Amino acid sequence: MNTTTSDLSLTLNDRSLAIELTPAAQAALAKRDRPLYVQMELYFSCLIRLKVRFYESAPEMDTAWLPVNENVYVSFRPVMTAQCNNDYQGEEPPLTDFPIARDAPFTPRWLHLDYRQGQWQGEFGYHQSH
Repeated sequence: MNTTTSDLSLTLNDRSLAIELTPAAQAALAKRDRPLYVQMELYFSCLIRLKVRFYESAPEMDTAWLPVNENVYVSFRPVMTAQCNNDYQGEEPPLTDFPIARDAPFTPRWLHLDYRQGQWQGEFGYHQSH
C-alpha cells in the first residue's frame, strides 16, 4: 500500500489552504460512490475551538463548498453559540453563523484528513507548515 500522503491545495477566502490526505484517507475516498463534505468550524464562545465536521452529503446551510477533487469538498464556517446559557438539549449548544468582516485572517492554512477504524478524522490550523 502507498505510504505517502497526498498533498493538495485550493484557494479559500483569498488564502492558500494546503490539504493533506493520509494513505488511509485516500483509500477510503477511492471506495466512495459520492463526495465527502468536510467543514472546518471555528467556534467563538468563552473559548475558541477548532473542529472538523464530516458530512455524507452537502448540509443545507449558507456555506460555499469548494472542490478539492472529485471526492472531497471543503468549507470554512465561523460560528458562535446561538444563546449564552446551559439550557439546551444535546451535547452541544445550538450554533449560529458568526459574521466576520474580513475572512482572510481567520481562514486556516492547512487541513489534515485521515480515516481510522471506520471513522473520518481531521484537524486544521493557522501556521504555514504542519
